[in-house]
Amino acid sequence: MEATVAERGQITLPKAVRDALGLTKGTLLKVELDGSRIILRKSVDDAISKARGKFALDGFDSGEDAARSMRDEE
Repeated sequence: MEATVAERGQITLPKAVRDALGLTKGTLLKVELDGSRIILRKSVDDAISKARGKFALDGFDSGEDAARSMRDEE
């Protein structure tokens, strides 16, 4: 696979790569240099920050209270 560097230094990652890694608009990538290689890594922090705040606590004051309630039901 190949990608061409555009005028402003941008590249488009092939769709197969984006799909395989679950890359979507706004995904943060870490960029590293290794000699003449460019290494792109999906940022774990980015995935965690996107998930944060997405889940309703259904009346609980904290995630810990919700987890405690779930444990008590088991």
